[in-house]
Amino acid sequence: MRILVTGGAGFIGSHVVEAYLAAGHEVAVVDNLSLVGGGRREHVPPEARLFELDIRGEALRDAFAAFRPEVVNHHAAQASVKISMDDPAFDAQVNVLGLINVLRNCSQFDVGHCIYISSAATYGTPRELPLHEGSPQNPESAYGITKLAGEFYTRMWHDSFGLDYTILRYANVYGPRQDPMGEAGVIAIFAHRMLVGEPVRIDWDGEQRKDYVYVGDIARANLLALERGQNEVFCLGTGQPTSVNELYERLSEIVGVRVPITRAPKRPGDVRLQYFDPAKAREVLGWQPETPLERGLEETVAYFRTVTQAMRP
Repeated sequence: MRILVTGGAGFIGSHVVEAYLAAGHEVAVVDNLSLVGGGRREHVPPEARLFELDIRGEALRDAFAAFRPEVVNHHAAQASVKISMDDPAFDAQVNVLGLINVLRNCSQFDVGHCIYISSAATYGTPRELPLHEGSPQNPESAYGITKLAGEFYTRMWHDSFGLDYTILRYANVYGPRQDPMGEAGVIAIFAHRMLVGEPVRIDWDGEQRKDYVYVGDIARANLLALERGQNEVFCLGTGQPTSVNELYERLSEIVGVRVPITRAPKRPGDVRLQYFDPAKAREVLGWQPETPLERGLEETVAYFRTVTQAMRP
């Protein structure tokens, strides 16, 4: 299969690219290699073709014309809640207008299937737990709003233009290659700062709890979605919430250092408690998370330890 992965040089997208290549697929990557988005040229395997461009631009058509994908996996996004609240217009440009540009090119070049990546942020503060595919969606951040709008556009494109889709709603994904320098990705940020001996910031009271799922498990779900679950929505998580304070304690034990904590107020758009019920993904995709949190944290710390050591003179 010829698969075009937008955002394929980023944290999650690059793991998906590797999973597709390992399964024998032909893969191309579209990524603007933005420092804000975390896309890195070195994350793209040499077997994958890289188109360095922005999904919002006219040049996206050239990538579709050159590669002629059968499937598009749409990971490219503005993924920071904080950035979305600071600059909601930019967030909408990338996550809505960028998606529309991708969908238009899918129609123009006869792509059969689009895998759209959504988020737990589309739910906002849950009315019920655990969250599932039919739970009410009431996003409380600009990011959550644009990702929910993307779901509607993806479904509309199927109904109006015949493009098959799969929507994957991610819980909090973590693992190697996550950007530790931004506002998102508490595990990557904590691991990096602990390894270099710098304080960490904990917002609110640290008792907010989220569902943390390892990136390798997420990549496997994207592989299964090539063959199963078309025109369906799936929640991908572990079903087990973990607090920020607990992450601090566990990472401190793994790194072997307890760095100071800086306390900060609740950020706009933050949600107190969220976790998924992944039953539908298990039943339809044949997917379930296989990486326990402790092992995932250890592998993440090992990655950042190697990166940190390589940066030292």
